[in-house]
Amino acid sequence: MIDRLAKIVLLLRLLCAMAVFYLALHKIVTRLSRKPESKLLWFLGVLTAPLTLPVEKYSRPDASKDQVASYALFFYAILWFLVEFANRYWIK
Repeated sequence: MIDRLAKIVLLLRLLCAMAVFYLALHKIVTRLSRKPESKLLWFLGVLTAPLTLPVEKYSRPDASKDQVASYALFFYAILWFLVEFANRYWIK
């Protein structure tokens, strides 16, 4: 039972880390990009769309895409921290 729980926590840690990395990369590239129709922006938008959709449901209706991306980045960073904390102190 503990092995299965440890595997699930490891998977959650990996998914949260990837989400934080890709959302941060998307925010950085959005700010530094000179062309809004860039293929890299399109790719990162497609990559991060499944991460921002759940957060967009619970954000304000007038929130911009940049704000939603910031909220999603904050959410996944907190989730990553909580999973790391649980892994370090609760799951042995």
